[in-house]
Amino acid sequence: MKLVIGNKNYSTWSMRPWVFLTAFDVAFEEQWVSLQEPDLTGRLKQFSDSAKVPVLIDNDLTVWDSLAICEYVNDSYLNGRGWPQDRKARATAKSIAAEMHSSFGALRSEMPMNIRASRLIEPSTECLNDIARVDQIWSEFACKNEAGSRYLLGEFSIADCMFAPVVMRFATYQPKLSSKAKAYMHSMLSHPAVAKWASDARQETEIVYVDEAGVERL
Repeated sequence: MKLVIGNKNYSTWSMRPWVFLTAFDVAFEEQWVSLQEPDLTGRLKQFSDSAKVPVLIDNDLTVWDSLAICEYVNDSYLNGRGWPQDRKARATAKSIAAEMHSSFGALRSEMPMNIRASRLIEPSTECLNDIARVDQIWSEFACKNEAGSRYLLGEFSIADCMFAPVVMRFATYQPKLSSKAKAYMHSMLSHPAVAKWASDARQETEIVYVDEAGVERL
């Protein structure tokens, strides 16, 4: 099984399934594709007509889109362990993941993931509203598991993977957050799979200038 990803410093959608597969010890081959031009679309179309990353290739099956990849792996290799086992908790986790998948446009555009950086931006009202909603979700649904870590609905799941890039964004731009949201961020940043992705990102040197938002924090 192969997972095609973009730059770890910038590629939010690639991070989600990579963290999921790594966290749940699903063996896969990683194939990196630069997100720089020239001919980015042509290079990405080698793997999927969507011309986007990530792409999962499992024998003769190709799966694109982060959430679809996580769902496929969960169904095919994890016997459903990627979501909470309680029916109500699972429904809530899926609602949270779907909201992250489809919403937060201002946050995405104004606060691009840039793990290597420490940046200052001036967020719009729409972006501040997105930040507040993320804080609300983390504060309401993150709770301690048996190990004392805080994850959404208790145990690390696809829902947490969907929010992993937001954690990295907030680490870069440092918006004001509630104490409960900060506690969730701490657990996420300490998770071995998230920490490994971030460590790899900091070793990259390629710059995607469109994602270098704001100014360096002094």
